[in-house]
Amino acid sequence: MLILDCPCCGRAADETELEGGGEAHLTRFGPGASDDDFERYLFLRGNPKGVHFERWRHAYGCGKWFLAARCTTTLEVFGTYAAQTTAPPPEIVAAIKARRPNWEAPV
Repeated sequence: MLILDCPCCGRAADETELEGGGEAHLTRFGPGASDDDFERYLFLRGNPKGVHFERWRHAYGCGKWFLAARCTTTLEVFGTYAAQTTAPPPEIVAAIKARRPNWEAPV
């Protein structure tokens, strides 16, 4: 069972209390974007085997969105952090590198 710590309310929530929101740290394009940019944003998402950054909502708790870093193959959670963060925090990156020394941060 997947258990994530909500950084907003401080509760550990299992997957029955959460709603997944897809990939985190996406570049969103405004009204003047090209069709190709919008297509990439809307349809072409990463689906990595291994470390992945995701959006989650504590639906049956505080109701707020947050981000999580976890492994898609083992469900190992490296940490959670505020949804307003534009890139993974250094402590999350350090936790990933401590357990996966050969891991490279996405560009």
